[in-house]
Amino acid sequence: MSATLRVISGGAGCTVQDAGRTGQRHQGIPTAGWLDAPLAHAANALAGNHPEAAAVELRGPGLALRAEAGPVRVAMAGAVSASLRTAQGNEMALPAWRSATLAEGDTLKISALQQPQMGGCAVLAVAGGVQVAPVLGSRATYARAALGGFQGRMLQAGDGLPVCAADTSAPERRSAASWALPDAPLRVIFGPQDDHFSPEVGAQLLATAWQATAEQDRMGWRFSGPPLQHLTPAHADIASDAVTPGAIQVPANGLPIILGPDGQTVGGYPKIATVIRADLPRLAQAWPGRTLRFVAVSREEALQALRDLSALEARWAAQLQSCPLGRAGRASALQPEPHQRRRF
Repeated sequence: MSATLRVISGGAGCTVQDAGRTGQRHQGIPTAGWLDAPLAHAANALAGNHPEAAAVELRGPGLALRAEAGPVRVAMAGAVSASLRTAQGNEMALPAWRSATLAEGDTLKISALQQPQMGGCAVLAVAGGVQVAPVLGSRATYARAALGGFQGRMLQAGDGLPVCAADTSAPERRSAASWALPDAPLRVIFGPQDDHFSPEVGAQLLATAWQATAEQDRMGWRFSGPPLQHLTPAHADIASDAVTPGAIQVPANGLPIILGPDGQTVGGYPKIATVIRADLPRLAQAWPGRTLRFVAVSREEALQALRDLSALEARWAAQLQSCPLGRAGRASALQPEPHQRRRF
C-alpha cells in the first residue's frame, strides 16, 4: 500500500539519496549518494529499512512535510529535531534517533541543523524507503544533470514523495545513544600527484589547521589556509585524469579542494592526497568555518579503518530498542509540547 509525504515548506539543500551509482565513473557518471553513509544507515535502521534504502538528506534551514493517503513512519538521525502536529491540531516534540508514525494529515516540522554539533548534514528515513523511480540503478539525486531523486533536483514546497504506508501495528524503534564519529584529523593517503609538491609542502598539508569556506556543495569543499606551493607553475596543471570522492585537488592558488559525492569524474588539478573512504562521512559535517586537520596513513591502515567503521555501526545497531505503542499506534514516549497550537 502506498502513501505520500508532501513537502509543505522548505526543501533547499534537501535531496533524495541512497548509496549512489557505483561502478559507472568510467562512463562519466558521478557517484552521487549520501554525504554521510553511517548516518543514513542509522536512520534506516531506526525506520526498519535495509541500510541502503533511499532517504532524504537534510542540509537546509528546515523542512515541513505532511502524511497523505495513509500513515507514514519516519526516523531522523543527526543533530536535528522536529515537532509533530496531528491532524487535530495537537503538537508534540519529536527528537532524532527514534521513529514515529505520522497518521494521515499529520505534519512533521524539522528544525534547522544544529551547529556546531554535526550540523552539516542529517537524514530523514521513511519506512520502506522513498519510492522514487531508480535512474541508472540508483535513486540518488545528481542535480547537476537532473538525474534520479525527485525530478532530479532539491525538494521544494508542493512535492509529493511516494512512500510506503506504515504498518501501525509494528513497534517504534529508538536508539539509546546518538551516532557519532570521532572528532579527529581526517586520514589521507598521499598521491597520486604528490610529486608535484616538495616534501615540505606535504608536511605543511598535515601541519595546517584548514578552515572550511562557504564555497561548498555536494560537489566539494574549498578550504582556506596558507597556500600549498607547487614545485613550479607548470606543476599546477596535469593532463586530466580520473578523480574520486575524497581527492584533494590543489589548483594554482594553492588552496585545497576536496571532492564530494557529486564531484566530477576527471580533473586537471594535481591531487596531493586523498581522504580515505572511512573518513568521507566526516566531511559532511565540514560546515563553513569549521577547522579540519589531516594525518597520513598507509593503505593497510585505511582498510583497517573501514573494518573499524563497520564494527562501530554494528555495535550501535545492536543497542536499538523497541518502544511500546500508546493509543492510535503512537509511541508512548512522545509528549505534547506546552503550546499545542504553535504555528509553523
